[in-house]
Amino acid sequence: MSQQQQQQPYRWVIVAAGGLLGCVAAGAMFSLPVFLRPMAQDTGWSVTGISTAMTFGFLAMALASLGWGHLSDRIGPRPVVLAGSVVLAGSLALASRAQSLAGFQLLFGLLVGGATAAVFAPMMACVTGWFDTQRGLAVSLVSAGMGMAPMTMAPLAAWLVTEQGWRSAMLVIAGVAALLMIPAALLVRRPPALEGDAAASGPVAGAPPDMALGQALRSRQFILLMLANFFCCATHSGPIFHTVSYAVTCGIPMIAAVTIYSVEGLAGMAGRIGFGLAGDRFGAQRVLVIGLLAQAFAVLAYASVSQLGSFYAVAVVVGFIYAGTMPLYAVIIRENFPLRMMGTIIGGTALAGSLGMSTGPLLGGLVYDRLGSYTLMYVASWGMGLAAMAVLMAFRPFPLRKMAGAPA
Repeated sequence: MSQQQQQQPYRWVIVAAGGLLGCVAAGAMFSLPVFLRPMAQDTGWSVTGISTAMTFGFLAMALASLGWGHLSDRIGPRPVVLAGSVVLAGSLALASRAQSLAGFQLLFGLLVGGATAAVFAPMMACVTGWFDTQRGLAVSLVSAGMGMAPMTMAPLAAWLVTEQGWRSAMLVIAGVAALLMIPAALLVRRPPALEGDAAASGPVAGAPPDMALGQALRSRQFILLMLANFFCCATHSGPIFHTVSYAVTCGIPMIAAVTIYSVEGLAGMAGRIGFGLAGDRFGAQRVLVIGLLAQAFAVLAYASVSQLGSFYAVAVVVGFIYAGTMPLYAVIIRENFPLRMMGTIIGGTALAGSLGMSTGPLLGGLVYDRLGSYTLMYVASWGMGLAAMAVLMAFRPFPLRKMAGAPA
């Protein structure tokens, strides 16, 4: 019995730890939309200025993703994820005490965003290495854990900010992050296949086993996946960040508006599992192309709603689709690149995705501050979605190669 077969039960511990880490990290960072209007009213800072902190956060994620991912390839995911957990909790605590907009943008944007990047790419790469079978399901479950943030952290943040104000609420979120993430990070282990040098290259279908990292980063496949992820994330970043604020401008109370975010997250749970299983059965690229097309029109539908029931209806569709598409990138990467560089390649696509995510908060804030309406933001998101679909349709896998020792 192989080492990996002996450790198969533990691979589900890795999935659970990854889901919890992602849930808390994403929930902490994406609590800012809940704080947006209370912060503006309390401090006098503009919606654009506060939204820019989120843009800085995504830029920091972009810059840090490749570095954290490459570091996890070299030293293993546990120290990387543990460091990110500590920095994330500390940064949130400091951001809750910020006395200036610039200080808040630095603490929440650069530090929280950079720390969050230490969770996503290393954990997704780690999970793909623990699974030779049921890989789509495993990655989807980790992603589903991340998707629980709108149903857990967002309602907690909304209740806290209503009861205690945004500063105390953010400080409590920092404490929750420390209490949950640090123990979970200690459970993370390097994939067994990477423990020995003989398996380090781990040939997979379509990927040359001796592919150099520089060759991989310059490949057409990697560049197209980066572009597709950029446009994909640019499609849903504005709607994710600003829909709660948009609902409030339509006369929906804050507590009720936050539930739209939660409905989106609940639908995303089903979407992640559904898209992951469909990708395993019908092909990840084919399913992802269809999902990107559907996502473009789904986010556009937000521009035509104003009542809570209508928001819920659109949120179910948007959440199911946008959340479902995200795990498929990791599956495509694992099918095309050697295991030993998973952290770097997933980190690179996460870099592009974070850049895409950085566009929505800032552009949406500018659109609202200047026009008093979010309609143009949703139209721009629709265009980005179509661009993502077009780029992914141009992707072609590496040619299939025979594995060493395989029968002719």
